[in-house]
Amino acid sequence: MKEQQTTNHSKIIVILIGFFCLAYAALNVSSNTLEWNFLLVLAFTVFVSPRLSLALPRSYFIVTFSDALIYLAFLVYGGETAIILASLEMLASCLVMRSKGINFGRLMIPTNISIIAISTTITYLVWLIAIKYNQFDFDHTPHLIVNLGVLAITQFLVSSFLAAIFHPIKNKKGFFETWRTECFTSSMSQLVGCGLAGILYKLFSYADIFTTVISIFGLGIAYLSYRQSISEINQAIAQAEQAEREKAETEREKRIEVEKYAERLSDSLKKEENANNALRKSQKAFQHAALHDSLTNLANRQQFTEILHKLIGDFKANPETSFYILFLDIRRFKDINDSLGHTIGDKVLMIVAKRFLRLVQKTDTVARLGGDEFAIILRNIPSVNKALKVARRILQSVSQPFSLSENRIFISVNIGIAPCDVEYETPEDILRDADIAMHYAKEKGIGAAVFTKELRTRFLERVQLESDLRHAIERQELLMHYQPLISLKDGSIMGFEALLRWQHRELGMISPAKFIPVAEESGLIIPITIWILQETCRQLAEWQRASPAYQKLIVSVNISGKHLSNDELIDDVEQALELAGLSPQSLKLEITESVAMENAEHTIDILTRLKRTGVQLSLDDFGTGYSSLSILHRLPFDTLKIDRSFVYSVGENGENSEILQTIVSLAKNLKMKIIAEGIETESQLSLLQFLGCDFGQGYLMAKPQPKEEATRMLYQRTHWLPNYEKENFNVREKDSLDDNLPVF
Repeated sequence: MKEQQTTNHSKIIVILIGFFCLAYAALNVSSNTLEWNFLLVLAFTVFVSPRLSLALPRSYFIVTFSDALIYLAFLVYGGETAIILASLEMLASCLVMRSKGINFGRLMIPTNISIIAISTTITYLVWLIAIKYNQFDFDHTPHLIVNLGVLAITQFLVSSFLAAIFHPIKNKKGFFETWRTECFTSSMSQLVGCGLAGILYKLFSYADIFTTVISIFGLGIAYLSYRQSISEINQAIAQAEQAEREKAETEREKRIEVEKYAERLSDSLKKEENANNALRKSQKAFQHAALHDSLTNLANRQQFTEILHKLIGDFKANPETSFYILFLDIRRFKDINDSLGHTIGDKVLMIVAKRFLRLVQKTDTVARLGGDEFAIILRNIPSVNKALKVARRILQSVSQPFSLSENRIFISVNIGIAPCDVEYETPEDILRDADIAMHYAKEKGIGAAVFTKELRTRFLERVQLESDLRHAIERQELLMHYQPLISLKDGSIMGFEALLRWQHRELGMISPAKFIPVAEESGLIIPITIWILQETCRQLAEWQRASPAYQKLIVSVNISGKHLSNDELIDDVEQALELAGLSPQSLKLEITESVAMENAEHTIDILTRLKRTGVQLSLDDFGTGYSSLSILHRLPFDTLKIDRSFVYSVGENGENSEILQTIVSLAKNLKMKIIAEGIETESQLSLLQFLGCDFGQGYLMAKPQPKEEATRMLYQRTHWLPNYEKENFNVREKDSLDDNLPVF
């Protein structure tokens, strides 16, 4: 803003000086000069000369006829006329340039006119001084050249000096730098104008009309030729510049395209990098998922076996690098899933996993092998006793109850411990033995057990036993024994308890205590129980059809916990009754107290539905399962069976009978019939009769017998109670029975 004000002030000063010079020239011009030939020069200068200017290509040099006419005016008409002529020519040139689209500032045209007026005035003054001290004869060519040189040099220096004053202010350049780059080239225009003025002066002064015309014609041809050359040069330069611009534009477009391609390539590389990062993350996630359990984030079976495989190799190379494997499963976890749902079950697994991690060292490895099975690698454990100590600490911690979704959760685990041994070749070998120890701990209810080779032998025998048991039915190796259920009031037979036996084709008779747990654990108990129901119902129907005296005979069948939890039990019972054509009242189902209490609400539901079918229900082994009395009265049992342990504990004189008396009293209050099992002595029998027990079974009356022997006993109508007094029998009734002896 400050520089603009300075420029404007300078322009105003120059304009004032310039118009003063122009006024001086106008006042001092001689009237004799205003002849037709001057007016012709003036018209040519104003209207023609600005349009005849030739700009040299790629320079600031312009060949113009106006400079020549101004110098000619100096020689012919005087300095005042030259000042006016130069000012008018500048005005005409500015107007022509503005008509061609060149923009001028508000003070620029007056400033240009003033500059040319001032420079011409100063040139005139210098020329006067030169003439005063040197008598020049214009007719003499050297003198003419000197005069024109003085005019041209003075005009150039003054005009370039004035022009160079404004450029530094506007362009912020130094004075000399501006004069050299912007104004120096105008000297050529001054010199050309000077030479042309000399030629014109000689022609007008000495040449005849013919010479003048020929000269002017030659100059015109030269001008046109030069103008044509200049035009061609300018056109060629324009074409070259256009080609350069096109080339530059092409290069610019290529550069832009390259930049766009580079940008796209950069974006592609970034996307590829992002994709690679995502791929690496997904690979890490996949690797993590491949080696970890998704629920607990523990190591999975694959990672566990890989670690274990390396440890086995290290142990073989260096036996001092010992380790122990703990195989764990959660007791009754299926009950949690069934009763509370799998969501709660999953949360229980996560809590158990966290407890495991808190109880082991960082160098140890905890893994979830699947379902409710876990495994732990204990390192740096010096002895098996230390491993047992860790296992018991885990048992104690995991057994602590916790609340989950408003449910109080009680859990425990079974733990098998397998120490490292040189005989192990694969992870499966040591995991197998830890699993064997875990099953032994579960079977014995001891929480944790250490593997021994004796356990393996026993386990393999058990596996073989399970395998043979799967084919026992089809091989007809299973058979039923029947133990009579006797009325303790009159000694009559109420029915039989059906007891399963297994006559192995190679091992002989196998005890139920040995194969029933195998059947329970393997799930084979359900198809075996279905076979028992069908076999006993068929046999009882056969006995009932043999004689009217046995129409009310019943058979009692034990139902396992697994079958009780299966809703298909009702269908299995109804199907067995239907196949045998047996009345439902003739079948009694026995459920042990511990099984009935596992899931009391489910037991109540399924027993109620069984009761609707018409079958009888008996609570077996009462007194061993710690029944809740609030639940017991809701169970629809017809009979309560006293466990043999309470009968066996009674002494010869009735001592230790308090619990027995309590159970009998409780059953009577619940309006249940009472059966005592395991009666082996007459004193036990007498006490039970005294207490009012309804029925009994035991070796004192009869051992379990095959169906053939049981049939024979029915045929003989054996009296079942000892010390029976025959005179108490009604002879008439005896004769009536003799008339209806069953035929077998």
